[in-house]
Amino acid sequence: MNAFDHEMIQRLAAIREQGLYRELRRIDSPQGARIQIDGRPLLNFSSNDYLGLANEPAIKEAMHKAIEQFGAGSGASRLICGSLAPHHELEEALAEFKGTPAALSFSSGYTTALGALGALLDHDDIVVIDKLVHASIIDAVRLCGAKLRVFAHNDLEALEKILKWADRRVVQSPSSSVKRIIEDKKSKVQSPTVEVQGRPRVLIVTESVFSMDGDLALLREIIELKEKYGAWLMLDEAHATGLFGQYRRGLAEAYELADRVEIQMGTLGKALGAAGGYICGSRALIDLLVNRARSFIFSTAPTPVTAAAATAAIRLVQSNEGEERRVRLWARIDQLKSALVGSNWEVPVVRSAIVPLMLGAEEKAMRTAADLRALGIFIPAIRFPTVARGQARLRVTMTAAHSAADVQTLVSALRTAHLAVQNG
Repeated sequence: MNAFDHEMIQRLAAIREQGLYRELRRIDSPQGARIQIDGRPLLNFSSNDYLGLANEPAIKEAMHKAIEQFGAGSGASRLICGSLAPHHELEEALAEFKGTPAALSFSSGYTTALGALGALLDHDDIVVIDKLVHASIIDAVRLCGAKLRVFAHNDLEALEKILKWADRRVVQSPSSSVKRIIEDKKSKVQSPTVEVQGRPRVLIVTESVFSMDGDLALLREIIELKEKYGAWLMLDEAHATGLFGQYRRGLAEAYELADRVEIQMGTLGKALGAAGGYICGSRALIDLLVNRARSFIFSTAPTPVTAAAATAAIRLVQSNEGEERRVRLWARIDQLKSALVGSNWEVPVVRSAIVPLMLGAEEKAMRTAADLRALGIFIPAIRFPTVARGQARLRVTMTAAHSAADVQTLVSALRTAHLAVQNG
């Protein structure tokens, strides 16, 4: 064994000792309410495919047409020769769906965050984030070099305290112009200094529906604070798109606040059942991202079939069938919560497709997940670093593809698994 592999093995041993070892599970079936692992069918309550579109025939048909017309790959980045018709059709559909002047799609939600924050901010600026935002947001802030400040989850008092601090820093900065140097981080070649009118920027970033807790941002109050202190807001609607609002655009629409959000972010791989990420907003915002978002500029364009799938999903979500699926999803969620009332599981009050069942210790969560799998239920344990130490849980997610009988099976298995942990 060489020295490199020896160190890798030592690191893996440390991960195992902490109860944090992870491994890939091969799925031999399409995504759905039931999946097949190791030749065994399991009821799947871990997917973000909330509306059950990942294996929807109409979406697969759109993909077949796209591959026949445009082939398998895009061939280049969007700014070379990879900006194919399906990409433009997707962005037109996204802008129409979200009610914004323009939209831009990315290869993933992760690259969306990296590209957007890197294009909009630099080391002179300040980013204020909710403590529970997705890891991609945190990494994006670190890479863009802006000053990072974190407020406790949904703590408006803490948020305002940070905004007051940021406002004092802004006031102390020159009000006429701020010199900013555009630098290529790879080549270290600097362009001429660019004079930007205004002061250091302050950006608040939050999710609308939080991915691990399933609770909602205090969006109205956050927007009021944002406007009071002259900040911008980037709202990640990844787990709300398709589920909230009259037209299923997300939480901002449901609260009638969409026109007060500067940067709407989301993903195409959850309720829309496809893959990728997007930013929706003004035409000027999207044009700036095309010119400055490095994860967009320097990536081969997503495959045409992926874009076609997302476009078809957006059309379906906007249809009567999309509303029917949403109604069915909420019915299954209500059924689960009602069945667990009075049980040993603490059920969150907030209504979302994500129902966290808290277990605390990583070992306890792993054991419960294994017991459920033995009972035919697939819900992987969520552990550190995805959640904080001592906050391990089962993250139950419901989809429109689940039946009432599926939920009854889940409830029975949860009761059995909980008793096993208590006795064990």
